[in-house]
Amino acid sequence: MEYIIAVDIGTTSTKALAFNLQGQVITEHRMSYPIISPLPTYSEQDPEVLFEAVINCIAAVRQAMNGNQAATALRGISFSSAMHGLMAVDSAGKPLTNCIIWADTRSEAFATQLKGTSLGHDIYLKTGTPIHPMSPLCKLGWMKENQGDIFKAAYKFISIKEYVFFKLFGTYIVDVSIASATGLLETTKQQWYTPALSLLDLSAERLSSLVPITHISRGLNAHYADFMKLPIDTPFIVGGSDGCLANIGAQAMDAGVASVTIGTSGAIRVVSDKPARDEKERIFSYVISPETYVLGGAVNNGANILQWYQEGFVSSNGQALEETIPLLTQQAAAISPGSNGLVFLPYLTGERAPHWDANAKGVFFGVQKHHKQAHFIRAMMEGVLFGLYSVAQALEEASGSFRCIFVSGGFARSSDWVQMLADIFNKQVFVRKTIESSAMGATIVGMNALQLIDGFSIYNDQDVTISSFLPKQADHEAYMNNFKIFERLYIKLKDEF
Repeated sequence: MEYIIAVDIGTTSTKALAFNLQGQVITEHRMSYPIISPLPTYSEQDPEVLFEAVINCIAAVRQAMNGNQAATALRGISFSSAMHGLMAVDSAGKPLTNCIIWADTRSEAFATQLKGTSLGHDIYLKTGTPIHPMSPLCKLGWMKENQGDIFKAAYKFISIKEYVFFKLFGTYIVDVSIASATGLLETTKQQWYTPALSLLDLSAERLSSLVPITHISRGLNAHYADFMKLPIDTPFIVGGSDGCLANIGAQAMDAGVASVTIGTSGAIRVVSDKPARDEKERIFSYVISPETYVLGGAVNNGANILQWYQEGFVSSNGQALEETIPLLTQQAAAISPGSNGLVFLPYLTGERAPHWDANAKGVFFGVQKHHKQAHFIRAMMEGVLFGLYSVAQALEEASGSFRCIFVSGGFARSSDWVQMLADIFNKQVFVRKTIESSAMGATIVGMNALQLIDGFSIYNDQDVTISSFLPKQADHEAYMNNFKIFERLYIKLKDEF
C-alpha cells in the first residue's frame, strides 16, 4: 500500500494523517498547543512549538506506518496551513517575533485608517483580501508603526508554513494560496502588488519566493530526516491554505456547489475561474492556480463558541471537551428552531465577513424567564450559522447562486447542527466520509504534484458521501424570523461596539 502524509497546521493543533492513494485515512497523529495572548487584542503562537508539533506528528505517523505490514512506500508529504499568519525572522532564520495569527486584532487602528480610502479599495480589488486586522498587510503596518526596530531588522516576513519549510530545506518559499491571503499579492498576475508594498516601504526581496501549490522540495535537512525517519530525498509538497484546500478535499469544485467548514472558526466558499469584484468589500478571492480561485468569507467564531460556553458555564465532571460538547448539542436539539425568540450575535472575537468589524461583540437578545440552558446553547449554534448565512448572501450576490453545500470540520459530526445548516440555508447539504477536508485537499494536491492523478479529483461522489440533509421549509421560515432580527441587531448596535 502506497501512501501520502498530509500535514495540517491549524490554529489550536497540528495533525498529520496518512492517506492511501484511494483517499482513505490509515492513521493519524495530533498535537495541540496554546494561543499566546499577552494583551487582550493579541493572539500569537510560538513558531518553535509549532515546528516541533509538525516534525513530531510526521514522525509519529511515519512510525505507525512503518509498523503497518500493508504499507509499502511513502510517496510524499503535503501541507495545509491556516492563513494570515505573520512573523519576522533575521538573516539566520531566527524568529524575531512570535507568529501573529489570524485572530489577532492589534492592527485595528491601521486597518480602520486604510479601509474606505481609494488606496485601500484598490488594494482590496487587486489582492482579493479585505482590509482587516487579520491581514498580514495590516499586521505589517502595525509593526512598522509600533515595532520599528524589528521591522527594520527583519530579513524576511513569513508565515508559519514558510518557517517550517525554511527549517527543513533552508529556502524561503510561499505558495500562491497562502500568499493570496496576505493583502500583498495581485491575484490575477500572481505577483507581489507594488502599491501594497509601497504603502509599507517594503521590498519584494523581504518576502518569500512565490511557488505554485504543487511545488516539490527535496533535499531534507539530515538532522530532521533522521528524527522523522525519512529519506533525505522524500518529496515535500508545499500545498496551500486550509481554506482553499478544504474545497479541494470536499470536492466542492464545480459551479453551483459551496463548501462550509466549521472548526474553531467557520467559512463558506465557492470555486470560480475568476476572482470576485465585490464593490462592497465583503468577500475574499484567494488563489488555487492561475485559472482557479476560491471565493467566500470566513467568520471568526465557530465551535469556539461552544468551547467558551462549556469552559465558563458548564461543569465538565471530569469529562474531556470532546465529550461534553456533543452533550450540549444534544440538549439544544430538544428546543424548537428559533430558540423560542432568543437570538445570539456570535462575535466573541470580533467578526470578519461580511462586516469585517474587529470591534463587534457577542450579544444575547430576547432573554426571558422561559429560556433555559438548552435555549442558550441552541441560540449559539444558530448564531454561528446565521453569521455564515449572511456571508452566503453576499457571496451569491457577488458570484452567483449555489444549489448545494458540502460540509467539513468538527461540526459535521453533529447531525443536529448540520440539519440546522440545511434548514437555515434552505439547500441540500452533504457530509463526506473524510471531514478532515483540508488534509484531504493537501493529499489530492500532493498526488497531482507527484503525477499520480490529473487535476484535483480522485473519487466519485457516491464513494465518499455518507449522508445528506434536505431542508425543512417550515423550519427555514422560523429561522428567517430570527435571522431578520439578527441582521438588524448588528446594524443597530454597531456604533455601540
